[in-house]
Amino acid sequence: MIQSHVLQLTSLVAVEPPASFDANAVRNEKLKVLQSIRPFNLEMVAQSVVRGQYAPGKIDGKAVAGYRDEPNVSRASRTETFVAARLLIDNWRWAGVPFYLRTGKRLAKRTTEIMIQFRGAPHIVFREREVEPNRLVLNIQPDEGICVSFGAKKPGTEMSIGNVFMNFSYREAFGGATRSAYATLLNDCLRGDATLFDRGDSVEAAWSLIEPILDVWSAAKTATVPEYPAGSWGPKESDQLLERDDRQWYNP
Repeated sequence: MIQSHVLQLTSLVAVEPPASFDANAVRNEKLKVLQSIRPFNLEMVAQSVVRGQYAPGKIDGKAVAGYRDEPNVSRASRTETFVAARLLIDNWRWAGVPFYLRTGKRLAKRTTEIMIQFRGAPHIVFREREVEPNRLVLNIQPDEGICVSFGAKKPGTEMSIGNVFMNFSYREAFGGATRSAYATLLNDCLRGDATLFDRGDSVEAAWSLIEPILDVWSAAKTATVPEYPAGSWGPKESDQLLERDDRQWYNP
């Protein structure tokens, strides 16, 4: 998931505007993003990548089995069902801006979102009041849409700031059933449009980022894989990954 889906979304978020909306132009810019991601070494894997495996828990109020209790899964399996990572993109636009990735099975909610948190202003005039950061959330699945959140003064004589949301839903705006991502790709394939298809050099660039992580995990044969209850948002080590940067995950 990281090598394919998640890095694809990362490159689309960080991509520079292409010269045209042409398949080659778009894929050229996506490749530049992947090639700019700082490569992982042993120390970076230990500090910036977390894996996990789901244990027994509850989803929608129903008890569910842990991964090792699933049919045809070894009781000693160390296969990860969750990954969180911190990426740095070393180019002029994104230098110093962390990208946090997270994907997993049996989490609290089945959803795909991209959350962009804006930097705070150099000077906050409401210093005596807590003001949440402005955010832009791109909802990809299951309900396509965009949400912008920002601070606004609450009605009344007191200076009180509250977080408000502006939501856009494709379904509400345009109606009708949305087709699946695979239907879109099949349609593009029939029309000869390669814009959304990955290219060989991009696949190689993505794997060159992921292989060092897999090598470290493969060498650590005695290391335990952190567990997380099914129905949660992942292991505590994932939360600690962001806490070291004085941040926390945005849970849908």
